[in-house]
Amino acid sequence: MNYSVVNHLNKGLIAALLSVGVIGSAVAADEKDFSGKIGVVNSERIFKESNMAKASQAKLQSDFAKREKDLRDDAQKIKAAAEKLDREAAVMSDTDRVRKQRELADADRELQRKQREFTEDVNQRSFEERSKIAQKANQALKTVAEQRKLDLIVQEAAYVNPRIDVTDDVIKALNGSR
Repeated sequence: MNYSVVNHLNKGLIAALLSVGVIGSAVAADEKDFSGKIGVVNSERIFKESNMAKASQAKLQSDFAKREKDLRDDAQKIKAAAEKLDREAAVMSDTDRVRKQRELADADRELQRKQREFTEDVNQRSFEERSKIAQKANQALKTVAEQRKLDLIVQEAAYVNPRIDVTDDVIKALNGSR
């Protein structure tokens, strides 16, 4: 369950739908003399540069640091045991060698299970944290749209004239809302 892939797919779908809306708006502009104001926001910058995102990242690193260290230590122990077995296999009895190989295989499977659980836990918590940031960012985005009297805000455009990029304003609003 890779949330970054799901998020990327969702952004692609949103961008495609917004592109259709922008094209439709351009056609409407020709027909109805559309004078709406458009802004563009880069959500990845918000998820990286806002104070809330930085605090969230630091908290995640702090919360998972011990488990990550334990997994690295376990992996190092298994590697050392495998190297020792390789060195001593020639002088061991077949029974002892097979027993040690099974123990190593069991330890490796257990480590892989722990690593999968760790990855799933990190992904779940990251998703939860990004959801919190997105919720606050949407509120900040609405505030910026109202302040600038924008009719449409597009996310992740292929090209953005800096004049209509509202990302910095959204980050400032988000930083001020905590």
